[in-house]
Amino acid sequence: MDTIWQPVLSHLTGPKYKAVAQTIRDGVATGELLEGAKLPPVRDLAWKLGITPGTVARAYTILTDEGMLNAEVGRGTFVAPKRSFAPLFAPIEIDAAIHNSKAQTYNVNLFSPHLPSVGQASLIRQLLSDIAHDPPSGVMHYPSRHTSQKAREAAVQWLKNAPLGAFREGDLTLTNGGQNAILIVLQAVLRGRKPTILVEELAYPGFRRAAELLRVNVVPVAMDEDGLIPDALAAACQSYEAQVLCTSPEVHNPTCGFTPEYRREQIVAVARKHDLQILEDDCYRMGAAVAPTYRMLAPERGWYVASISKTVTPALRIGIAVAPEGKGSKLRRAAEHSFFGLATPITDLAARLLTHPQLDALTTKARLGTNTYVESAVNILGGYDLKWRKDVPFLWLKLPEGWRAGAFCQAAEAQGVQIRPAEEFACRDARVPHAIRFAINAGVSLASFEAAIHRLRDLLDNPHDQIGV
Repeated sequence: MDTIWQPVLSHLTGPKYKAVAQTIRDGVATGELLEGAKLPPVRDLAWKLGITPGTVARAYTILTDEGMLNAEVGRGTFVAPKRSFAPLFAPIEIDAAIHNSKAQTYNVNLFSPHLPSVGQASLIRQLLSDIAHDPPSGVMHYPSRHTSQKAREAAVQWLKNAPLGAFREGDLTLTNGGQNAILIVLQAVLRGRKPTILVEELAYPGFRRAAELLRVNVVPVAMDEDGLIPDALAAACQSYEAQVLCTSPEVHNPTCGFTPEYRREQIVAVARKHDLQILEDDCYRMGAAVAPTYRMLAPERGWYVASISKTVTPALRIGIAVAPEGKGSKLRRAAEHSFFGLATPITDLAARLLTHPQLDALTTKARLGTNTYVESAVNILGGYDLKWRKDVPFLWLKLPEGWRAGAFCQAAEAQGVQIRPAEEFACRDARVPHAIRFAINAGVSLASFEAAIHRLRDLLDNPHDQIGV
């Protein structure tokens, strides 16, 4: 079918060919340009816009390479069809406050998870107001173990469903977010001039960033579908005299993987044989834990890190580090020598927030809202090699032939979708799969999120033979 569509370029800056391409993308995303619609001939559109035919032809070529348009010799240029996949989930109603979010934008950032606002913001504002009127810890003193004790006790209660084994508030230290907790644990444990830590071959980049700050060697360890391979871990311990293993067994970042209990027990056996400490990052779990933590399986060497970023909000930067039995004082000293302690208004807020009677209901609502976005993404991309889990705010996608991760991320960003390539989760010289991780951004409306995922699928449906070569 022909179309009378004509782009308007006056609101765009930069090269004209990019402006033409962008308005076509916008037209497809909004439904103004439907599947199969015929675009104006190059010369006709160039005449109407007052630009050269070469400019229009370049825009058409870019979009044809991206797979958004099909050019047919003798017939013209058309909006490309979309591949149909059967949805894995029935449509789900989402809270109106989430669906009708004001964040209706073309550009969608899927770098890091973003929770839906389901009432936690209002609760935090009210608690901040209460604390401002009558701060329990005052606002004129240095932080101390005394001023933060109620907050630590609240954190113990907040961790009540985590299988950590026996622990008390003295085993726990509050930190400036989960990343800071990782850094403090490493400072408490590592010794010597040039120590070594071990990480999964694909791992949370924050492990490496903390290691860089501490001038620590980082050695990747091979994985399979159940997580770290015990024999590979033992070999790394023998070769490098490593001191700490940094791992994410409950929710592996970035692959959505899970390490079952039998494998964790094998890893503990290796760690005991080689006197290896285990730092477990549990910051991405939104639901109930499936297997016991390393602190429970190996209470003498298991260090545990969590935060409220993926369950309540990332804005407050409240992290929690739990030390093994008998090592709480070592963890506390590392934190105090680094930053004295969290600001007293934040510990006052944590004490009230983490024990508030509304918090469990709010975190459940945020988790269910996030799951709606996950299910929507699976329905759209389910025909591809996609790994996902309920209660996990990101997905892992292995790319089809014709795409490399870096090129795919660049193409996605050109269409307003920001995602992470597998390379960001690997050590510098490692061989990595052609895969990407994209997070759930429930801070935008479900419609905006789905439009972004459809743009990713358009790229997947139409890889170009020369892309990534």
